[in-house]
Amino acid sequence: MQSLNILDQTSSILLTFFLCFLFVVTGIFYSKKYKGLNNYLVANRNIGTFSLTASLVSSALGAWILFGPASAATWGGVGAVIGYAIGAAFPLYILIYLGQKFRILYPKARTIIEVIRIKFGNKLFKLILFLSIFYMTIFLIAEVTAVSILINYISGTSLWITALIVITSSLIYTLYGGLRASIFTDSVQFVIFLILLIISFSYLISFNSAEFSFDYIKMNKPHLLSSNYMPNFTAGLTFFIAVAATNLFHQGNWQRVYAAKNNDILKKSLFFSFLIIIPIVFIMGFTGLVAVSANSSVVPDLAFFSLLLGKELIFLSLIIIILAISLTVSSIDTLINAISSLIIVDGKKILKLKSNYSKISNYIILLISLVVFIVASKGLSILYLFLLADLLCCSAVLTIFYSFYTKSINEKNAYISIILGLAIGLLFFPSPDFSKSILIGILLPIDFFPDFISQSLLFLSFLLATFVPIITWKIK
Repeated sequence: MQSLNILDQTSSILLTFFLCFLFVVTGIFYSKKYKGLNNYLVANRNIGTFSLTASLVSSALGAWILFGPASAATWGGVGAVIGYAIGAAFPLYILIYLGQKFRILYPKARTIIEVIRIKFGNKLFKLILFLSIFYMTIFLIAEVTAVSILINYISGTSLWITALIVITSSLIYTLYGGLRASIFTDSVQFVIFLILLIISFSYLISFNSAEFSFDYIKMNKPHLLSSNYMPNFTAGLTFFIAVAATNLFHQGNWQRVYAAKNNDILKKSLFFSFLIIIPIVFIMGFTGLVAVSANSSVVPDLAFFSLLLGKELIFLSLIIIILAISLTVSSIDTLINAISSLIIVDGKKILKLKSNYSKISNYIILLISLVVFIVASKGLSILYLFLLADLLCCSAVLTIFYSFYTKSINEKNAYISIILGLAIGLLFFPSPDFSKSILIGILLPIDFFPDFISQSLLFLSFLLATFVPIITWKIK
């Protein structure tokens, strides 16, 4: 990717370091007065509406919003934009009901995996634990990769430098202060990125006032708004299913469910977060529709930046870097603390060591962070891994969460249904070039299938992985 070099590397590195150092000092200073495992895992179950709302939004909106929605819009049309926006926010709406139910049924729980272990037993619990940690590790890699590529694009800064600063700073204050530090810094980051997003959107619209409308898109790329354009439906549903399912297994969300002071605060915070996230993700996706309408050869991942940084203003470059760092760090500290909490609470059921699991958690987190640093420094596309992680979550989401509303699903039912959903989903899951799958193109020729199936492999894999498990629920 060619760099714009709007900002010199030294200034970019110093700005990144200063911002991260600010979050480290803030996180450590605040969390000094909150000690103990209960504060580390669930913030002593005493978080109010503003802090909880800010933390939920900050944790959900990582650097991916600067790339993902706009990129998806360039080929998936308005359907992808709507699917992405609702999919990102929908889990928080569902948690209004699931969260209150879990707090009543399992008032002393600290992780979603702990609840699954109590309900089902160790066999299924191990599968969901692996699924959850795998997904969050991929999320970590995606966040660090995204911000490293962005700062490289603006200033030419080497990927490994940004990755090292961001990961190290997040580790320092999160491993020290736990969820307390994460929630407090999330509140600071929430205010920062909300202000910067408003500034960015105002400049974005002023720079592109003639193009920033549905009429302009309809004139230049009418198929992106057409009801006859199939990806408007398939892409929209795919992103909705994938994003919604994976976020329900995000331990960071469940920590915050149990950190709320009471159910009323939880309900209000989740609803406010839902309302905040939808328009932000939708506008980011809409920039992709505008960008590809203005320039058919635009690089999808850079659609948003092609509109905002076209004037190559240093002021806007600084805003984008501060925005990206704030978004990234708020997601990374959530993921680090979420993985750490799973190891501390549930690791003893697998490792069975007579040790301090807080220390073991730190060692494992450091190892995971090393892997994240290495992969992010390569600047590799991790979209395919992300989609695979999403598929794993989709195969489990209905079975796991519906089981809390019925007594007919036992551990055997649940395990079989998840494995079946995953197996069927993998048969249709596309190859890295999205041209074929195990079933279509490898086991059987592509010509055996109608065009809709061969051209909608990703959509079908997620649809089948999500809904096929239902047929096993009544098996005795």
